[in-house]
Amino acid sequence: MRRLFSCLLVTIVLVSAGKELHAQAKIGYISLQELIIAMPEYKKANADMGDYQKALQQQSADYQAEFQRKDSIFSTDSTKMTPAMREVKRKELNELYVKIMSFQQSAQQNMQKKEQELLEPIQLKAVNTTQAVAKENGYAYILSKEQLIAFPAADDILPLVAKKLGITLNAPAPAPAGGTKRP
Repeated sequence: MRRLFSCLLVTIVLVSAGKELHAQAKIGYISLQELIIAMPEYKKANADMGDYQKALQQQSADYQAEFQRKDSIFSTDSTKMTPAMREVKRKELNELYVKIMSFQQSAQQNMQKKEQELLEPIQLKAVNTTQAVAKENGYAYILSKEQLIAFPAADDILPLVAKKLGITLNAPAPAPAGGTKRP
């Protein structure tokens, strides 16, 4: 009898401990993509990227116009030039062509670097706010919505994070009961 009572007591303790562990492991999810796109900082960064891209495109267009101008002059006047002068002008055109190609490659790298520079603080703010909301609401884990196949609408913390950031989200389509499946 005493042994049965001990086993029953141990079972009750284990079951209640299991419930406490389960209660602590609250899991939520968020789409950081949706959050970041809704942030006003993202809209400004996107506009800044557009301006930067236009500046690079204008510089590239200027280089190309200069090349075309010099090439046209060379084509027209090359018959009047001495062989040495033709060689100098041809070398000039080749150098300008290499400069254009080099500029286009570095422009791509500069665009990526600028994008990262502009987005990094926004992403950091989104992650830090998500972590704070998770902690405030008792979530032990927050997963990326983009990596999930099925998820209950009740565990999406995007609205909570958006509220904390003071931003409004576009109303998402209601999820069917039992979670949604992504294609």
